[in-house]
Formats: sequence, structure tokens, C-alpha cells
Amino acid sequence: MTKPDEPARPSVPSTAAEEAEQQVTLRSPAELADALPYLLGFHPDDSIVMVALHGGRGRFGGRLRLGIPPARQDWPAICEQLAETLLTGSDRRGARPDGVVVYLCQDPAPGQPAREVMRRLRPLAQRLRQECGRLGMPVFEALCISDGRFWSYCCPDTRCCPPDGTPVGLPGTSVMAAAAAYAGIEVRGTLRQMQARFEPVTGARADEQRRALDAAAAELVPRILCDGDSEAVRRRTLDLARAVVDRLHGTPPLADRSASDARDDGLLTATEAAGILLGLQDRVTRDRAAEWMEGERAQAVLRTWRALARRCVPPFGEYAAAPVTLAGWVAWSTGDHPEARVALGHALTVDPGYLFAQLLHRACNQGLDPEPLRSCLREEQAGRALHEAAHAEAERAATADRARKPDRPRPGGRPGTRPRSARPGGPASPSGALRTRDGGDRRAARSRQDRRP
Repeated sequence: MTKPDEPARPSVPSTAAEEAEQQVTLRSPAELADALPYLLGFHPDDSIVMVALHGGRGRFGGRLRLGIPPARQDWPAICEQLAETLLTGSDRRGARPDGVVVYLCQDPAPGQPAREVMRRLRPLAQRLRQECGRLGMPVFEALCISDGRFWSYCCPDTRCCPPDGTPVGLPGTSVMAAAAAYAGIEVRGTLRQMQARFEPVTGARADEQRRALDAAAAELVPRILCDGDSEAVRRRTLDLARAVVDRLHGTPPLADRSASDARDDGLLTATEAAGILLGLQDRVTRDRAAEWMEGERAQAVLRTWRALARRCVPPFGEYAAAPVTLAGWVAWSTGDHPEARVALGHALTVDPGYLFAQLLHRACNQGLDPEPLRSCLREEQAGRALHEAAHAEAERAATADRARKPDRPRPGGRPGTRPRSARPGGPASPSGALRTRDGGDRRAARSRQDRRP
């Protein structure tokens, strides 16, 4: 999923609506406008949305969303890219589109009529129709949705599509809304509201977090870079994160998402957040944290990664790439595709070169099954647990062996002293090399010869 200022990365989502067996027939522009949030799982802001149609009855297929480029000179290249992406993605799924529905969604600026938005975006809609037609995918409908109203760029009949637009139906009152509720499809609000769940905190909490991150960076960065101490930092990071997950798991989320996030923020201290965030910058630590991707605590894990992302205050904004990517992975692993795409798109906004987010974003958009990655992570976790158990058993055996055989002084020796043969130069020298007394005497002799005038 991309943000409005990210025109280079279209996403090709496939929500739970694709798998729902119940069929809904949409016959008018009004019904198409009402269906959009159920097709994506949220209300898109400042977005181009394209939906592939298949067969004589126009069955919905692949879809993509991209932020509307603010510069008009970018529109021709973007329209060409979007049409080709929709075609390529559909071909990969084995079904070439027979047609396309286009949505342009943008609210007006303060004081600007929504009708002006429709007029300004008309050339964009026309160029999309041309590019899709060039590839043999006719655009059957192109809608502009702005400020709760919609316009059709394809219908010239003012009786059904008046110049001032038509109000979008009230949420939850359409046939599509009923079918979505039956299928368990949830609309999360607007795209901006979903992205806001990862935005950094402000005010006094941000100042406190900034000081904690400064202190944690001074302490932990040298330890992370030190091979001898990095494993201890990894264990400490995961222990801290596990404690936060346990805490959130014991505090169920509230119905209001904003209030729930605010309460989660209060359950996480600045020192805890700083320690976890610094530790997650280590790739090994992050990959081990990715193993927390399923089970009854998965939602608490997702809330933890969101809360940590909100603690990445400036100038530590890039630290958010790790927790936001982990949030996207947990969402994808648990079947929440809209949340996954928003999170992974946000991670790439924070750090466009973050490889883990790039790979997950591409796989999620291509509709791949996350199970192979889950299986790989389970094997890694099981292998590490086996290794740790074997190491612990060896330590226990060594401890028991030492307890059965206490250190006793040799005959003629004093407690705490070592035998003469173990002194430097003897058979038990620190170098570990055994040598005979004769060899030692010969070397000593040569040494005395070297000292002679």
C-alpha cells in the first residue's frame, strides 16, 4: 500500500471480498461508489483505484491503489504504469481483464467546492481510459468521489449523474454493506486514519521519548556492534518486548481505535520503548521477533509494534521501519490484508530501502501465501530452542561433574598452588603445547649459549 506522496509503488490488493462466495450485483454508478471501501477494506484518500473486471457479467478481480501525483506532468507516465501493472498482475493470476472500473478519490481543500476537484481530475481520468484502452481493457466506468459526493466521467446523462454530483449512500445501508457484514469484511475508516496509527507521538511524551532514545543509543549501539556483547543485547531486547506483549495481551483493546492506541501508549514506558527500538535495529533480533506471528497473542504483538512505531520521534524516525514492518508481517500472517498493506507501505515511506519491507510488500501485493515464510520461521525457532536446550543440558552436566569432583591439593602441595610441572614452560603451559623435559633443557641450554660473550 502506498501513501499519496509515493507514486512509484502501486499495490495490487485482494481483500477478503475476493474469497467471499456470496455474489452481489452492482448495476449503477451509485452502487459502484458505495462498494469501494468494501473492496479495499478502508476509504481511500487522495487515491487512484483501479479494479479489473472479468467475464460478460463484470466479475471483480485484481485491484490496485496509488496516491494521486500532485504534479500534472507526472500523470501520463503514471497512467501508463498503472494500466500495465493491472494487466500484468491479472495475467499472473491467470485471467486477463475484460474491462476496468476507475475511481479518483480526493477531498477538496478548505473553501474549495468538490465540483472543482472533479473538473481538475478529469484529464487524469481521460488519460487512464486511453492507456487501459490501448492495452485492450476498456474502462466501463470512471468515478470521482469527493466530499461525500460522486461524479461519473463516462455517463453523460444528467438525470442519473447531475453536474453537482450525487451523494454517496449512508454507510451500512446498501446491499454491498450487508453482504460485507455477512462475509465478515470490516471497513477500517479512512486510509489517513489507518496510517495515523503509526505516526509518532507529540508533546511531553515525545520529549521524554527523545531523551530515552538518546540515552539508549549511547549505551546499546556500542554493545550491538560488539560481537562479544551483541547476543546479550538481543536477549534483553526480546525479553523487554515479550513483557510488553504480555501486558497488552492482559488489557483487551477498546472499540474506539484512537482511544485504544492512546491507552496502549500509556502501558509502554519511554525506557522500555527505547531499549526495544534500539535492539530491533539489529537484523537478527528483528528476525527473531518476526517469529511472533500467530496464535492467541498475535493481536497483542501487533499492538506492541504499532505502539513502538509511535515512539520513533524525530530525529529517530527511521527506527520505525523495523516495528512497522513487523506489524505488517503480523497482519499479513493473520489474514488482515488491508492492515498489512498500509503498514508495509508506511515502512517503505520511512525507509524506501528497507529490504524486509520490500520483500513482504511485494509478496503481499502479489497475493502469495504467507505460510512458507511462517513455516521457515517456525523451523528457525525450533532449531534455536533445541540448540539452547542442548547447551543448557551440557552446562548442567558440567556443573554436576564439578560438584562430584572437588579440587583437591596434590600430595606435598599447598592448597591453591599448582604443581611444578604446570608452571610456564612445563607440560601444562598456557600455550597448550606439550613438550618433554629434554626438549625444554635443550632450549634452555641454547639460551645460555646465546648469552655467552
